[in-house]
Amino acid sequence: MTTYLILHGFQNHRPPGHWQHWLAGELRARGHEVRYPQLPEADAPVLDDWLAALAEHGERPADGEFVVLAHSLSVLLWLRAGARRPDADRVLLVAPPSPRVTASIPEIAAFAEGLALAETGLSEADRAELGLTEAGARARLVYGDGDPYCPEGADVHYGTPLGLDTDHVPGGEHLNPGSGYGEWASVLEWCEDPAVRVKGR
Repeated sequence: MTTYLILHGFQNHRPPGHWQHWLAGELRARGHEVRYPQLPEADAPVLDDWLAALAEHGERPADGEFVVLAHSLSVLLWLRAGARRPDADRVLLVAPPSPRVTASIPEIAAFAEGLALAETGLSEADRAELGLTEAGARARLVYGDGDPYCPEGADVHYGTPLGLDTDHVPGGEHLNPGSGYGEWASVLEWCEDPAVRVKGR
């Protein structure tokens, strides 16, 4: 059995129409353990409170694979977690907002501090600090073009600097219900087979 930790973004109250909500149900129906916590104060998140929640829900299970899927602001949560970051076997980082856009929104600006990542890439020590050692095997970035929260493209801010394996979804925008992502079969396929490339609906 695989254990999945699903982490939502800013102003997200786990609505049924979101692909994460749908995915949690599909994975449970297949017999997996799913942790899909409501992170505290989603409309005005406090970084330290979200970090505490990540540590609380991110304890590695005694047996089986442990997989994390983070959307939007929770991608920045994952990158900022440091020693509180769970020990995951695989991580899917979906549609992170750019550091510039995040810093421009007062309620979440603290999440962007220290994330001006050099486009030339990171040293192995820096990647280890971000929990991205063996990044090609452990972490994958999925992003859509036309994302208003990351207009330059998440590959520019995260994919290239962090050396991430990357899946680009044409027309995917923020990969949320507003851009048509309720049911998302490709992510479910990746959950059960890490060799699957994540694509659009």
